[in-house]
Amino acid sequence: MQREKKKKIIGKHAKHQQDTGSAQVQIAILTERINELTEHLKLHKKDTHSRRGLLAMVGKRRKLLNYYKTKSPDKYQDLIKTLDLRK
Repeated sequence: MQREKKKKIIGKHAKHQQDTGSAQVQIAILTERINELTEHLKLHKKDTHSRRGLLAMVGKRRKLLNYYKTKSPDKYQDLIKTLDLRK
């Protein structure tokens, strides 16, 4: 992922200017990386190493989403809608 793209994602989802590691920022970054890797795997179907990394990222995002849902359910719903995730 390019730096400019990552900075734009962080700026959009950050709570404050110095925020780079909150749950919603991490979820947004992981979602973008998952989308990029999914497109890569559509072209390269036999790339099992990248597929394994993708599954790890999906699991990490799932754990962060579960945490965020228990912490603040209303903001969780907003994040799901803005990232266009199912649920």
